[in-house]
Amino acid sequence: MRRSQENVPALGLDTRTSRTSPYPSRAQVKVHTPAGLTKLQAVEGRDIVLPAWYTLEGEKLSGQPWEVPLLIWFLEEKGKKELKQVLAYINGSVSAKPGVSLVYSMPSRNVSLRLQGLQEKDSGSYSCSVNVQHKGHDSKTVELNVLVPPATPSCGLLGVPRVGANVTLSCQSPRSDPSAHYQWERLPPAAQVFFAPVLDNIRGSLKLTNLSTSMSGVYLCTAQNAVGSAYCNVTLNVITGSRAAMIAGAVVGTLVGLVLLVGLVLLYERQRQGKVLEDAPNDIKEDATAPRTLAWSKGSDTISKNGTLSSVTSARALRLSHASPKPGTITPVPRVSTQPHPSPGLPKTDGTDPQPLSFSPGGLSHSALRRMGAVNVMLPSQTQDGSLV
Repeated sequence: MRRSQENVPALGLDTRTSRTSPYPSRAQVKVHTPAGLTKLQAVEGRDIVLPAWYTLEGEKLSGQPWEVPLLIWFLEEKGKKELKQVLAYINGSVSAKPGVSLVYSMPSRNVSLRLQGLQEKDSGSYSCSVNVQHKGHDSKTVELNVLVPPATPSCGLLGVPRVGANVTLSCQSPRSDPSAHYQWERLPPAAQVFFAPVLDNIRGSLKLTNLSTSMSGVYLCTAQNAVGSAYCNVTLNVITGSRAAMIAGAVVGTLVGLVLLVGLVLLYERQRQGKVLEDAPNDIKEDATAPRTLAWSKGSDTISKNGTLSSVTSARALRLSHASPKPGTITPVPRVSTQPHPSPGLPKTDGTDPQPLSFSPGGLSHSALRRMGAVNVMLPSQTQDGSLV
């Protein structure tokens, strides 16, 4: 408490003490701020103290305050109409936002506020509100403006820097409060400082007309305000007409070459896709293995495919039908069937269709063969050794 009392005189409070502590009934709370300090400025990143204290008007001061005030600091941000609580002292407990604190420990009538690590968003109006039970309520407002030095600007060149042409150098800082002013100059060996009308120190532009090779060099832009400055530069190389034409021709040639290359690629892809679609129905591989053909074995007893040959007792029986009969033997005579059966699976021979035949091998009757499961078949042409043609 000694620290709090020692700092009160600096804020203009009466330090006379008395051994008596009772307050007259007419005593009222009054909040004070230093005269002429209703508007404060500070640079971003630094700290600041917003001074404030309160008194009880009409009181007889005691050695230390016996009352417990209710204290709240509010912030109304610049450009906004809402109040935000940044610190409160209620029932002997302090709660505050990060970077915000009281300069003196409570209870104390010095209620100055400390802000650390200032940011641009901390700008606004700060109100100190004090309420003492049975003594009333009062408040004071202090305006704070956080100044921001210019951020590093961005420099640029607009136009083609060839002899006789006009170009514009641009310079702009993305962040500055208050707004930055700009200055252009050419660095040594041919130092030069520019002024209006070629220089616009608000927008940061510099217009250079009727360029010559002697105007080549490094141009420096300075963005500055009341609390700081920042820089950027542009190197200007003025080219002659022949060199400019050469560069322009190279650029145009490159663009034309790229367009032609893209066109050729697209044409090739289109032709390749068309050829694939055209060859897809007739996709025959020259190196593909030929399909296996059915071998007509001499000793085969049964060959069946879609009913072409359902039952053949033996290839020898077929050969016997063509061999010369031995004396004293009975040779079965084939009979022509009156109901031919089509055979789409067998190729035509000699331009004539094979005639369907019905015969009875071994001398068996037609009815006996049917009971045994035999069916009428179409017999293709045969060679002397019994193989099919």
